[in-house]
Amino acid sequence: MISEHSEDLLRDVAALPPLPGVYRYFDAQGQVLYVGKAINLKKRVSSYFQKNHGGTRIGHMVSKIVRLETTVVRSEAEALLLENNLIKTLNPKYNILFRDDKSYPYLKMSGQAPKRPALEGGSDVSPGVRLVPNPNAFARVSYYRGGVEKKHRYFGPYPSAWAVKEAILLMQKVFRLRTCEDPVFSNRTRPCLLYQIKRCSAPCVGHINAADYAQDVANAERFLRGDAREVMQELEVRMMAHAEKLEFEQAAEVRNQVAALSNVLHQQSVDNVSDRDVDILAVKVQGGKACVNLAMVRGGRHLGDRPYFPVHVEEAAGLEDADELARPSVEVQVLEAFLAQHYIDVPMPSVLVVSEPVGRDLLKALSEQIGLKVSAIHQPREQRRAWLDMAQTNAALQLARLLAEEGSQQARTRALAQALDLAVDQLEELRIECFDISHTAGENTQASCVVFHHHKMQNAEYRRYNIEGITGGDDYAAMRQVLLRRYSKLAEALNDAKHSGTLPAGTGRLPDLVLVDGGKGQVAMAREVFVSLGLDLSLIVGVEKGEGRKVGLEELVFADGRDKVYLGADSAALMLVAQIRDEAHRFAITGMRAQRAKVRVGGGKLEEIAGIGPKRRAKLLQRFGGVRGVALASAEDIASVEGISRELAEDIYRALH
Repeated sequence: MISEHSEDLLRDVAALPPLPGVYRYFDAQGQVLYVGKAINLKKRVSSYFQKNHGGTRIGHMVSKIVRLETTVVRSEAEALLLENNLIKTLNPKYNILFRDDKSYPYLKMSGQAPKRPALEGGSDVSPGVRLVPNPNAFARVSYYRGGVEKKHRYFGPYPSAWAVKEAILLMQKVFRLRTCEDPVFSNRTRPCLLYQIKRCSAPCVGHINAADYAQDVANAERFLRGDAREVMQELEVRMMAHAEKLEFEQAAEVRNQVAALSNVLHQQSVDNVSDRDVDILAVKVQGGKACVNLAMVRGGRHLGDRPYFPVHVEEAAGLEDADELARPSVEVQVLEAFLAQHYIDVPMPSVLVVSEPVGRDLLKALSEQIGLKVSAIHQPREQRRAWLDMAQTNAALQLARLLAEEGSQQARTRALAQALDLAVDQLEELRIECFDISHTAGENTQASCVVFHHHKMQNAEYRRYNIEGITGGDDYAAMRQVLLRRYSKLAEALNDAKHSGTLPAGTGRLPDLVLVDGGKGQVAMAREVFVSLGLDLSLIVGVEKGEGRKVGLEELVFADGRDKVYLGADSAALMLVAQIRDEAHRFAITGMRAQRAKVRVGGGKLEEIAGIGPKRRAKLLQRFGGVRGVALASAEDIASVEGISRELAEDIYRALH
């Protein structure tokens, strides 16, 4: 074995059992390097330490290992599930990792088909009397994202919101199903525009009875499940039956449905009805990046595709199956990582069409997990071949777009680092935090903090701060408060670490650059905060508006005494600074507007307060200029309005606050 590892580690490796399980490697800092699974833990883990891997990626990783952990499981399916849950949780550096983005949209069919008509057309109803139909008797088709409920029916998943909306439009064109919400449905007195343009059969006002509408719903559901041809044949039979009974208006309605459905089938080329539910997966690897394009076929219809971009592809290349002489290609590694991670808790079809061969063990584990036999077709023919070719083309296009965007963004990052002489060993690790203040005439003041890291904006790390206890409109005081709240605990932890020599886990890190939206005044305030916290002043840079506040004329102001810098309107560095500054401004404004809207919505509760009728409400609005003015008034001010007692004023104040 390699002598550079500790005896404790080698002893742990030698003591491993020959059982299936999952192993984790850790470095000296306690960070997870790699998570893997094995049918035989002893054989797999020992292979990493019994060979000299030289300067390969495996050798580089193995040289960092100081500790390992293992978990024994009962089967490879359990090992697969545990391995990929740990990969997503621990984010190891040498594993191919797909972000956990599984929030697929569905088409939702709400309500139940009635056993008997809830409202029949032409029933014996007295003139002027309208029976209100039950919304639950007339199913509604809608876009849905979230947890499913048993009382409704869901179709999908769909790869995008656009695909769901196209399907809803199809349900309207062919089957004329309603899309309105139940309160709207229950309060209609005449048909809406959708009825006029033949996109709805107007069940809300009794233009179709519950039985006929239920038949349309049943046909729509069968169509979504892939029985389009059978639905077409049944509609043709219904049309002929109406014609034989001389019910020409009903026959014409069914004829229009047949024509619309025929047109849809022709446009979508739904010919291969044997393939109801299929996922098509194509992989493209280039320039250290990868793209997996997932296309979905549901009910025999191609619903569209969705690209996925894993991370750690370059670091993980060649690490799988380290004990084998013939390692799988990077494309195979990426595809198998996607299959293992993506389908852990997402419904999957039993047929996969793939651009790379997939291992039998993985398919067996997936089959055990979902309770159905999963097959992967690597070299398809006919319609499947066309689907795979389309997926491969889209994977290549999406990856080319990503590489172009990242190349441009990396050039901007490099330009900024060079322009400001930032001491960053790896541009990938450059972290910038930017702050902005927003308010409305001094009210609802909010500060925003946005983060730029890994060459892109990190939305998950954005933060908003409600600013309180300052004079309205005092942007300097607001900037002081937000900087103290953001960095005081971090500065305290860093100072303690200087004395103890260790930094507590989870402390975080200072950014390499702190941008503030403003000139000398804001920078001076940021300087005061950093001096009080004992932080490096060279981190602070202010973005000062140029002459006439024109974009491209901004100047950079430094807290450490350096002269102002104008980078030039065409500077890639200035473009990045402007991008980050504008994002901070947008994030602050949206937060401020949301806060302001809460006040306005709260003011709308006047009618719900006991003792407030139309006259008193009118007097309050006239006195304070609107519901927002009432919400901002004190109880004493409200009591000064004619007809408002002290007790009622206090009730109003409590209701609005």
